[in-house]
Amino acid sequence: MSRHVFRRTPVLVALALTALTGCANDDSPAAEQPSSTPEAPSVQSVDAPEPRLAVTYDGGVLVVRASDGEVLLDEPLGGFLRVNPAGDDRHAFVSAAGGFTALDLGSWTSDHGDHGHSYADDPALLDFTVPAEEPGHVVVHHGWTTLFDDGTGTMTSFESHELDEPDELETETATTPDPHHGVAARTHDGGWLHTLGTSEERSSITVVTADGEQLASSDECPGVHGEAFAGEVAVVGCEDGVLVVDGTEITKVDAPDAYGRIGNQAGHDESAYVLGDYKVDPDAALERPTRVSVIDTTDASLRLVDLPASYSFRSLGRTPEGDGLVLGTDGALRVIDVRRAAVRSSLTVVAPWREPLDWEQPRPTLEVVDGTAYVTEPATREIHVVDLDRLEVVRTLTLPEVPNELVGVSG
Repeated sequence: MSRHVFRRTPVLVALALTALTGCANDDSPAAEQPSSTPEAPSVQSVDAPEPRLAVTYDGGVLVVRASDGEVLLDEPLGGFLRVNPAGDDRHAFVSAAGGFTALDLGSWTSDHGDHGHSYADDPALLDFTVPAEEPGHVVVHHGWTTLFDDGTGTMTSFESHELDEPDELETETATTPDPHHGVAARTHDGGWLHTLGTSEERSSITVVTADGEQLASSDECPGVHGEAFAGEVAVVGCEDGVLVVDGTEITKVDAPDAYGRIGNQAGHDESAYVLGDYKVDPDAALERPTRVSVIDTTDASLRLVDLPASYSFRSLGRTPEGDGLVLGTDGALRVIDVRRAAVRSSLTVVAPWREPLDWEQPRPTLEVVDGTAYVTEPATREIHVVDLDRLEVVRTLTLPEVPNELVGVSG
């Protein structure tokens, strides 16, 4: 393991990209807000937080003001792009061949205990890139952001709030024994939780100290993929259930089917439940599932919820109160009572749609920021804004491009 000060990497590393190797995965919860104060002349103090959205499209990435849909940045980029929260409720990471590049959405609030000061700046793609042969998962947990390079098995981690000063940002890196399509996160004591495997097979996870000493491991997770946290407890997906990781205690939770793949999950900082997908056909080129899973981390149990429509890997979310959200192909956004493992209510948001065979192609996508859900509708180049308290569409934003992936910040 190594520790070093990360120096600026030329942005051309990101701008010259022509392809991306990634996966269909998850949402990661936002971490603590940055404490930066304005320095650039363009920074303005604003009366209230200004939510903004980062939207990828075929040819670049947009930054859009969520209140009215004004495009504040249109950054041309080649190849297929992914976008993930950076963990500080201000930045995102744009992934493409060559690495993870930081995108400043230009809106944030500095926390001063009993009050906060909100600021707005011009959004910009920064000249800060974490190099990666095959950029994969981005995980935010416990105030740390961890980037996983599938091509080398390198895990790069840093304190999320330090991204507001990338010139001085310190990173810690570690490398898995073999490159694979993996995932990693930092533990509360500075250690690592990460997968193990090869490019052909992966079925293991391990928990290690900051110095690499193994504290716990399990090889009972065939096809290990994806993670989510219920507070401090991690849930890692397998092709036959999940692993629940509580500190150094790892518990296997079996799926009710011999093949019951859970590979995409949505967690919550204050809920003991994790919402996951659920697939049962190992031979399907593309399975369109009609059940979701609910994992209770207090007793390591798993229940299934039947839905009237299928959904995609970009369909899962959580409300601020901890309920689950699922965006169905019938156009409805459903609220899942995770305690009862049952549908509580629903709202039609978009027109009925069909998941494309190619996972890189646009499809309606759900992003939740505080008490607001943002739902893209690629067919109409729109984003629908849903007030989750009222479960009502309050406005619709029109985009100049067909939206694909989506990340938001509260400002």
